[in-house]
Amino acid sequence: MKGPSCRSDWGMTSFASDTDLVYLRDVDLRSFEAVVVAVDGARVALDRTAFYPTGGGQPHDIGTLAGSTVVDVRKGPSPDGMHSWVWHEVDGSVPNVGDTVVGTVDDDRRFRLMRTHTAMHILCGVIWNEWKVPVTGGNMEPLSGRMDFEFDPVPEGFATRIEELVNAEIAADRSVHVDFLPRDAALQDADLIRTKVSLIPETVTDIRVVDIVGLDKQADGGTHVHSTRDVGRVKVVKVENKGKGNKRVRIEIVDA
Repeated sequence: MKGPSCRSDWGMTSFASDTDLVYLRDVDLRSFEAVVVAVDGARVALDRTAFYPTGGGQPHDIGTLAGSTVVDVRKGPSPDGMHSWVWHEVDGSVPNVGDTVVGTVDDDRRFRLMRTHTAMHILCGVIWNEWKVPVTGGNMEPLSGRMDFEFDPVPEGFATRIEELVNAEIAADRSVHVDFLPRDAALQDADLIRTKVSLIPETVTDIRVVDIVGLDKQADGGTHVHSTRDVGRVKVVKVENKGKGNKRVRIEIVDA
């Protein structure tokens, strides 16, 4: 790792706010300007960012910041512990507090993750609509992922059937809408109650909702494509037994 790895410079203590998560509103933005609010070794905190930080089962973005390579992105507390900042770990020279810098998100990785995350929501929607079985967990990498469901046992021909259903929904070219709902309104939505919106901390007053129109609606902070057709094609590569009443579905996303 290049740069002053033991350097810490909190500076700008007047910046008493959470990092503005630009990707929540504009998933297509790849280049942006921001102000450095803190430096901790090779980690840089910004007042705003288009980089997605690891969380919710989705890995972080990569790219460049002020000409240095961004190798990791994580949420973490501000020095006073009062706010949530996004920390960008860089390999290369580290900018100074107060600098205005340009960040660029790697487009290929972001788009692969967008395709994958939407595919996971399609899988959730298909299984709920067909069998009324909820998801219990999941994780993803670019163009591959796994989800766990409360099945015991799985129906005959399960893998083939869900692959057919998922790819039919992709071919249907369903729009993917992102909106923000007041918490009270979100708690009245039967689909969002199913996906346990009530578990979101009460400090979150506006709930971000990803709606695959006519198929699946979830409270979600990840990045998604604008239509199911953008996903490509899904292959179910394995269905695993992960204990009584819990089955794991592994998928891959390929070009259509």
